[in-house]
Amino acid sequence: MIILIKNKHTLVLDEFIFQCCIGKKGLTALKVEGDLKTPKGVFGIEHLYFRQDKINKPKTKLKCIKINKKMGWCNDVNSKKYNKLINVSNKISHEKLFRHDEKYDLMIPLKYNFKKPIPGKGSCIFLHLTNNYKPTAGCVALKKKDFLILLKFINNKTKIKIV
Repeated sequence: MIILIKNKHTLVLDEFIFQCCIGKKGLTALKVEGDLKTPKGVFGIEHLYFRQDKINKPKTKLKCIKINKKMGWCNDVNSKKYNKLINVSNKISHEKLFRHDEKYDLMIPLKYNFKKPIPGKGSCIFLHLTNNYKPTAGCVALKKKDFLILLKFINNKTKIKIV
């Protein structure tokens, strides 16, 4: 199954067409850390991370991981843990997963620059939630109701194609 990001406002999954938003500066084939662009390409998807204190475990075939206050995603280009899930530390730059807003109440990391991450090539590229479709820092975001529909159909073999 392929999730297709057709343009900066449209995500397609089979016959479903959802509104989405992407990086503030559009798409790129040459992603750089902090450039506010969404990487083009075909990527696998990771597990579903969710806030159990704010949402019930959704119906999905993906492995579900509860987000806790110590979880972060490393965006520190000087760290060996770059673009990996980490325990929050003041010594390593990171994106906090446990947030006050709802952005990461449901979140799936895209397997961009994932297996053997190259520092500076981009990190923390997620499929996450939005309330207002404002452009992201490079992620792809959907409304919660659309995300929950998507979760019912995807699995660990699903790919996301960003053109």
